[in-house]
Amino acid sequence: MTIAITGATGHLGRLAIAALKARGALPIALARDPAKAADLNVETRAFDYTSADPAALQGIDTLVLISSNDFNDRAGQHRNVIAAARAAGVKRLVYTSILKGDASPMLLAQDHVATETAIRDAGIPATLLRNGWYTENYTGALGAALQHGAIIGAAGEGKVNSAARKDYAEAITVTALDDAHTGRTYELAGDIAHSGADFAAAVARAAGKPVAYVPMTQKDYAQALIGFGLPEGFAHVLADSDARAGEGALADNSRSLSRLIGRPTTPIAETITAAL
Repeated sequence: MTIAITGATGHLGRLAIAALKARGALPIALARDPAKAADLNVETRAFDYTSADPAALQGIDTLVLISSNDFNDRAGQHRNVIAAARAAGVKRLVYTSILKGDASPMLLAQDHVATETAIRDAGIPATLLRNGWYTENYTGALGAALQHGAIIGAAGEGKVNSAARKDYAEAITVTALDDAHTGRTYELAGDIAHSGADFAAAVARAAGKPVAYVPMTQKDYAQALIGFGLPEGFAHVLADSDARAGEGALADNSRSLSRLIGRPTTPIAETITAAL
């Protein structure tokens, strides 16, 4: 079985390739700039979501489509990849979607729902990995949080079942290596739910410094993100995601992820410590 990973030089792509190699597989890395994938030590092919040349997918049995991090017509980019996969005769897709799929109220879900529809319309057998939030989405801003002693957000007291990227990468590996997962949809999230206050307390314990969670309105949180330098559109999408998280959009206590990967998901404390 030949497996290829799109977005191979991104955070999740690198972890997925490492996890596949650890299980004895040698996946093909698909990257816009193959030079950036040289350290992965696997076969690398040039591949861009915006052009998606079917020639780069020749001989691929299972294509792992890691969702694009470019919010400029992301669904359109995914459709390009799906069309290329169909033209190249790819036998199966594994797609990293979003928790709850078409039942999610988050603006961020719209591109994923459109992509799931495109996969069904293309008729390519697929495995849908509906990923919840990455804990690293929060740890990326720890420097500022420690400097100011505060973590801001719009989720209020809402609970989020986040998991580490390496947990989701392991889910990619398990499903990509076994055709028995074809046709399945998995709702994936961390074992233990946490609120913003819980997360701030975990950061404070790990850093040995006082850190508090400061709840904000969705509007104020979006303005704060814009003030930090995020593009306005992206800031509003993230603020919407946080506010919807406060309503339970990123909560899932099914433990489907830990069952799939055969171990408990990574505790948030471990991810926090690694980021400090």
